[in-house]
Amino acid sequence: MIREERLATLSPESPVDLLVVGGGATGLGVALDAVLRGFSVVLAESHDFAGGTSSRSTKLLHGGVRYLAQGNLSLVREALAERATLLSIAPHLAQPLPFVMPSYGWWQTPFYGLGLKLYDLLAGKAGLGRTEFLSRAEVIQALPGVQQRGLRGGVQYWDGQFDDARLALALARTAEAAGGRLFNYLEVTALQAEGNLTRATLKDRLGEGERVVRARCVVNATGVWVDALRNAAGTPSRMVSPSQGVHVVVDRDFLQGDHALLVPRTRDGRVLFAVPWLGKLILGTTDTPRVDLPREPDAFAEELEFILSEAGQALSRPVRRRDIRSLWVGLRPLVAPPAAADGETRTLSREHTIVIDGRMVTVTGGKWTTYRAMAEDVMERCFSAGLLPARAAGHTDRHALLGASGTGARATPLHAAPGLHLFGSESDEVSACGTDAVLGMGLTDAMVRHAFRCEYARTVEDLLARRWRALFLDATEAARMAPAVSAILAEEATRCGLSPRPSTDLDAFQALCLRYLPVA
Repeated sequence: MIREERLATLSPESPVDLLVVGGGATGLGVALDAVLRGFSVVLAESHDFAGGTSSRSTKLLHGGVRYLAQGNLSLVREALAERATLLSIAPHLAQPLPFVMPSYGWWQTPFYGLGLKLYDLLAGKAGLGRTEFLSRAEVIQALPGVQQRGLRGGVQYWDGQFDDARLALALARTAEAAGGRLFNYLEVTALQAEGNLTRATLKDRLGEGERVVRARCVVNATGVWVDALRNAAGTPSRMVSPSQGVHVVVDRDFLQGDHALLVPRTRDGRVLFAVPWLGKLILGTTDTPRVDLPREPDAFAEELEFILSEAGQALSRPVRRRDIRSLWVGLRPLVAPPAAADGETRTLSREHTIVIDGRMVTVTGGKWTTYRAMAEDVMERCFSAGLLPARAAGHTDRHALLGASGTGARATPLHAAPGLHLFGSESDEVSACGTDAVLGMGLTDAMVRHAFRCEYARTVEDLLARRWRALFLDATEAARMAPAVSAILAEEATRCGLSPRPSTDLDAFQALCLRYLPVA
């Protein structure tokens, strides 16, 4: 059933148990949890699934080495357990990755090594591999391209990496397959109390029509934008103090091999990652307060210079602006207690917070690694507040996401160039949708058609930013591929009796590609 047919099933005469607003990691996790418990669920995302923060992470599933240093052991322990769960329910999209922390001072190997041994201890049976002390030669072998001047040795430990946007998509499709109704480009424009129900007016941003849904409970999972929805519902207090993180993507020849690099302490007290991902290398990230909430945030000049400078010290050759293939920014919804609202975002909570206002439950904060635990907490709060009848857990910790079954022992690593392996057990289904003609960066005609038919894609940006990560890997190449993708999407729309997207859709995407490249 195509999107337009599913929209027609929405009716105010048939109230649903739960309306989830927001199609990022948290909202999708709540939708899947609720559906698996047997509740009727509608999810409305005003843009595309994972179109905001949830597609702009550092691509790491981790317990939080930083949080370990801060002494937040409970957060680390929970995240490590959730990391193991994610690797088991989506092995085609989430995999273990070895990290190496080079040492340039005599004290660094024992100091950081002992901390990472504690990381192993907290992980317990959920651990991915043993922390090891490495000699200078072993570090150079693991990290070809690391700065060798002054190198004494290092420490290797294990964490996870994933494809955030495609994992969000897998969550959405798994929830849909279980009976949920999930929509991108469906914006909540009004919420009105009607007794024990909430009446929501929904605007179709692709078709310009409106729908009305009545729900017993509303979950506000709009990330950094939760305050806007709370304000619209009559609750003006502030919950979020946003922070932005910048990521720079360069070619893998800056740091070859299968290991990620971690600099434990930069000059501003953060960590710096150099992570191999989908054939490229991600450098990041920053933590800069931001008052405004743009859909496409730009990096501040000082952030870019900071990453290039720190990377230049960690690698054997400098990274220059001309080396950058893509530059993107994510906004973090950090919880803002009143006393810290204007302080440094590094001091704000990385844990999630849940607030109940009438029949609306707002959840914000947290991180991708713990999305599933956050969803369980939201459902428990719905039960304790009497908004929904308590029901047994749907065992999302054991419910494999679409594409996970039969994928074997992670035959193709996520740091390899993108290809059909990202679809896991759905590979044959994808190939049957069209031809194997390659449009660029491993993307085929069949993959584009499958994205339109089965993965909610409607715009060129949907396709080249999130269904296929071209924009996040090489903005210039993404712009080159865009006309061919646009033509295939137009064919698919016509096949379904829909009007093709206007030419401005392609123009807008190519303009976006320019924003993902730094000014020389």
